[in-house]
Amino acid sequence: MRKIILDLAVTLDGFIEGPNGEIDWCIMDDEMDFSKFLAAIDTILYGRISYDLWGQYQPDDSASPAMQDTFTAIHTKHKVVFSKTATVKDENVRVISTDIEKQVQSLKSQPGKDIWLYGGANLITTFIDLNLIDEYRLSVHPIVLGKGKPIFDNIDRRINLSLTQTRVFKSGVVQLCYQPQNNV
Repeated sequence: MRKIILDLAVTLDGFIEGPNGEIDWCIMDDEMDFSKFLAAIDTILYGRISYDLWGQYQPDDSASPAMQDTFTAIHTKHKVVFSKTATVKDENVRVISTDIEKQVQSLKSQPGKDIWLYGGANLITTFIDLNLIDEYRLSVHPIVLGKGKPIFDNIDRRINLSLTQTRVFKSGVVQLCYQPQNNV
């Protein structure tokens, strides 16, 4: 069965973006080999706001070739947007508005590669509440913002995780991979 992988950059103090939505602190380190992660997935899950911001994002012409290649690879993936209000006119995008748990379990049981839970924060909380995340892959960046949007917001229960891998990059980013233990 395909896995749902939450893969996000996070600050040392637990934010996924600054107070004004800024992500300029996020380090794109070649050593991280993000292209390898992208090759292992074929579907990206977005909340409506995250999709509006990033689902069709195109870097400008001055962006590095690596950044251009990253977004080219991202835009070849199937995309699923979770929203009660979104209407998306793109053949590569499916909108799910009801029965999230059933729809995601059906998606996981289909043939294909793993699935990237991109976010946003509300969608992450929903997936946590429904026990739908198979792997937490967090890249902790060496910065403290003090304010911003927390990665884990409105979580009302303990989630026990087992560390499966740690990678330290020359940039100072530390990637932590966890699997949830059987949480009830």
